[in-house]
Amino acid sequence: MDDLQLVRIGLRSVLCERAGMSIVGEAEDGAHAVDLCRRLKPDVVLMDIRMPGMDGLEALSHINGPGGCDGVKVVMFTMFDHDEYLFTALRRGAAGFIVKDSSPDKIISALRAAHSGEALLSPSSTVRLIAAFVSQLQPGETAKKPASITERESEVLQLVVSGLRNEEIAERLMISYTTVKSHVRHLHEKLGCHDRVQLVIYGFEHGVRHW
Repeated sequence: MDDLQLVRIGLRSVLCERAGMSIVGEAEDGAHAVDLCRRLKPDVVLMDIRMPGMDGLEALSHINGPGGCDGVKVVMFTMFDHDEYLFTALRRGAAGFIVKDSSPDKIISALRAAHSGEALLSPSSTVRLIAAFVSQLQPGETAKKPASITERESEVLQLVVSGLRNEEIAERLMISYTTVKSHVRHLHEKLGCHDRVQLVIYGFEHGVRHW
């Protein structure tokens, strides 16, 4: 979803021809994007932040809010890698955040990661997110691991917060990829997080690195 037709044409070419993805709809503004999501129920949406009328962040709120579009993952797409955009997008349930000067392969990876539930942020975004939450901690403040979380799940969550993907976590902990996916699923259920990005936010807010 982007207000510039040239950008949409370029993305369509990359996603269809290079990645073999199917484009079910295109929108030039946020209101149109919300309408298409409600009618077409796409798996993943690549949403520009700055659009005329309803912008991408407001559209994100409608898609993820009450009466929205269950199951639709939204990856935010912008030229402006600003903290305010990043934090607002994540708070509103974005499944990823990527800047427009990213390579085609990174854009494709971000969409595939969102579809699989392994939503990712760019390394620069993750570093800034960590810094923002760390700055909010009070001197001497301690954090407690929820009683429902096992030691192994705690280890997995810490690695998720560090930005590792499931394959990398499996290698680091010397366990199977399937086992990692099972731990991540249990963390979603126990912590009330609907995707990987929400797990990362939970981890930062609850001082996972200090458990």
